[in-house]
Amino acid sequence: MSEIWGLLLFLAALAGGGWLLGAGMARLYAGDGLPAGRRLLGRSARPQGWTDYAMAVLAFNAAGFLALYALLRLQGLLPLNPDGVAGMAPDLAFNTALSFVTNTNWQAYSGEAQLSYLAQMLGLTVQNFVSAGTGMAVGVAVIRGFTAPKGESLGNFWTDLSRSVLWVLLPLSAGLALILILQGVPQTLLGAVRATTLEGAEQIIARGPAASQIAIKQLGTNGGGFFGVNSAHPFENPTILSDLVQCYAILVIPVAFCFLFGRMAGDGRQGRAIFAAMSVLFLAGLAVILWQESAGNPLMALSGGNMEGKEVRFGPILSGLWAAATTAASNGSVNAMHDSFLPLSGLVMLVNMQVGEVIFGGVGSGLYGMLLYVVLAVFLAGLMVGRTPEYLGRRVEAREVVLAVLAFLSMPVGILAGGALSASIPAMAASVQEAGPHGLSEILYAYSSATGNNGSAFAGWNAATPWQTTALGLLMLFGRFAMIVPMLAIAGSLVRKTPAPATAGTFPTHGPLFVTLLVLTVAVFGALTFFPVLALGPLAEQAALAAGQSF
Repeated sequence: MSEIWGLLLFLAALAGGGWLLGAGMARLYAGDGLPAGRRLLGRSARPQGWTDYAMAVLAFNAAGFLALYALLRLQGLLPLNPDGVAGMAPDLAFNTALSFVTNTNWQAYSGEAQLSYLAQMLGLTVQNFVSAGTGMAVGVAVIRGFTAPKGESLGNFWTDLSRSVLWVLLPLSAGLALILILQGVPQTLLGAVRATTLEGAEQIIARGPAASQIAIKQLGTNGGGFFGVNSAHPFENPTILSDLVQCYAILVIPVAFCFLFGRMAGDGRQGRAIFAAMSVLFLAGLAVILWQESAGNPLMALSGGNMEGKEVRFGPILSGLWAAATTAASNGSVNAMHDSFLPLSGLVMLVNMQVGEVIFGGVGSGLYGMLLYVVLAVFLAGLMVGRTPEYLGRRVEAREVVLAVLAFLSMPVGILAGGALSASIPAMAASVQEAGPHGLSEILYAYSSATGNNGSAFAGWNAATPWQTTALGLLMLFGRFAMIVPMLAIAGSLVRKTPAPATAGTFPTHGPLFVTLLVLTVAVFGALTFFPVLALGPLAEQAALAAGQSF
């Protein structure tokens, strides 16, 4: 019971912190009292239409990819490499560079063994900031398209990016890094420690500038760990306090974006409605995971729940909370091995990713992803009542619906087409560890994680092959920008329309009815799209488990 009260307190603190941060972000993006950093990147802060905004996003991220790829390939020749790590192979550098530029942070390598300190700090940590800043900037631009007075501009990407990085991500990350250092997370430029065990053998203990990277990996919903086993490593996540603080950091900015939306719309109820829909979906998934992991494997009469793949210091409850948060929030960090969770827990994690990472989602990206479902929800509502659908006074017409459907299709196309290709080509199918339903779950998880820009994985999956690093890298790129560009186009279309005042016939988009419709839209369009293939994976695993068979 104490753990349940603790979870409730955690969620209440999350809502309160998100509300406060959202209020501050609303003043920030309105330009109240803080410099915009207008020429930080050498570009003027002139207003941009959606096409200019999108081109700036694409150009900036293309430059980031090229710079990071070169750094990873050349790290063996560069300084701050006390352990003499060699340069990455071309396919792995391609995968890693795209992974961090797209805010996916999928890792087909072990950080402490295959990256220099320079690559970790100048490469990955910098991209953790700017890829998160890109998502926040796009999120704010999309909000403007839905809420601003009639015009052409969605703002300026360079201004929005610099505000996001300088005034939100940097100060929060500095504070979190100090907390982590106090909890025992290393922050040093010294090389690995060579120790002698009690048996007389030599042990190499990796360390490095970990706390600074871990702080932004969580706050920016990045997820890429300094160490190979991510936040299950005691140097990344040594205590229960560090675990709760990091889990909070994963969710707080995505939650804040809900309240930011309400403030920019001039109607807090609109933001609270989206927050309520996200919360219902999150709590439903969390309840299933906690129920499954606390009950344990029915084929093993063990007390204490399902402890396979989990750290003793966290147990099923904190591991379950983290699993729900990291897959819902497009983060990808792990404090337990998701491959060892029970089938229905794995099902929840898959659905969290497959709906498009909109259950809080990534920083900025979760909100604009949910607005995609809002467009579909009001379109359905309009069909049911026989009226032209509207949202915040603007008509939602054929152009917006078509663009929303195109953005929505990026997830099933990437996951199902990529998964089918992976299962049919022997060189790719060799990455699967387990036969049968669980092997299919491994494939689904990998391709859901890549396309959804999540970054977590089932531990049995072998991602470090040229086939997989190349295919998954391309899917990360597709999943990121096949959502960003249509959503900016929708925002650009809506901002050119004159908002009309609400009438007695206007469908309200801030009450329980709309929240219910939005939840059902996410469930029907998102989750049920994948039901046939999920029935062959985690649901088949669960049926076998219920029948007393191992998997």
